[in-house]
Amino acid sequence: MGVAGDRVSPPLGVALVGAGMVAGTHLAAIAHAGDHVTLRGVLSRRAERAQALLAGLPDNYPAAPEVYRDLDQLIADDTVEAVIIMTPANVRLDLIGPIAGSGKHILLEKPVARTQSEAETVVELCEKAGIHLGVVFQHRFREASLSAKRIVEEVGLGRLGAVEVAVPWWRDQSYYDEPGRGTYDRDGGGALISQAIHTIDLMLWLTGPVSRVQALTATSIFHKMEAEDFAVAGLEFANGAVGSFTASTCSFPGSSESVALHFEKASLRLEAGVLSVNWRNGKTETYGTNSATGGGANPMAFTHEWHQSVLENFSGAVRRGVSPAITGRQALAAQRLIHAIEQSGQKGRIWELT
Repeated sequence: MGVAGDRVSPPLGVALVGAGMVAGTHLAAIAHAGDHVTLRGVLSRRAERAQALLAGLPDNYPAAPEVYRDLDQLIADDTVEAVIIMTPANVRLDLIGPIAGSGKHILLEKPVARTQSEAETVVELCEKAGIHLGVVFQHRFREASLSAKRIVEEVGLGRLGAVEVAVPWWRDQSYYDEPGRGTYDRDGGGALISQAIHTIDLMLWLTGPVSRVQALTATSIFHKMEAEDFAVAGLEFANGAVGSFTASTCSFPGSSESVALHFEKASLRLEAGVLSVNWRNGKTETYGTNSATGGGANPMAFTHEWHQSVLENFSGAVRRGVSPAITGRQALAAQRLIHAIEQSGQKGRIWELT
């Protein structure tokens, strides 16, 4: 099952909005996807950060990207066909409205927005404007994840009975000392929306929707922050399966997230870039290679290659006029489940997803 985009000609002109922590990963992805995209410029609140980011391009990069002074200048640049947005969630709506209105396509770093309601507004804005909206859930593009999707869809596993998901990550207090990080006003929450959202999306991609949630969320003694750094939930799926979910950024020293799916005929386990399939008849299979995902003290300890796959798929989709592998509307499923876990934990009751 391939999801990377075919080579596009000419390469899609893209601009970056934001020059924060993940920007370097996107820059590396762009530099290695030269047959698919060309970087036309960067917009950041601080021009010096944009300039420092561009210094990371290879010396032989064929374009001379701009440092835009403001959003209007970016929008006026006719060489920009798509915009990659990597800003904090609280400024998404202010950016997406004008960009979508200009007809430029949008690739968003997760989350779509701070809240479920805002995320739905973003998706509706882009659909009304008739542009492509893609979301960077890069874990779907890992070899093990693609193998799991193929096996779930094409191999007779029987019914799904139980699901186990764990995101035992670690973040030092210094991570949350950045102004606004871990707040509802800037990020929309804590460990769920900023870290576990990738694994939540991957789970839902493989299992289908959750129908009910009963959760506990909390802020541990290890962090001074507004939102949660710990969440645990019992899940009921629309297909009748039951599940357990835990996520934290207080699990020192941090380890790889995992998704285990127990079917009637086999159990699948995704962890650290490896898929293990254990059949009830005794046969075992393994796919993928071990790789880090940023669960420890260094949040950026992962390869750019998965972002590159997202970017190549998105650019190919734009050129062919088809939907990218991960659309904004598809991404709403993870946002809705996060909202349900938060509401259940805060209100102390079962939360129904409608």
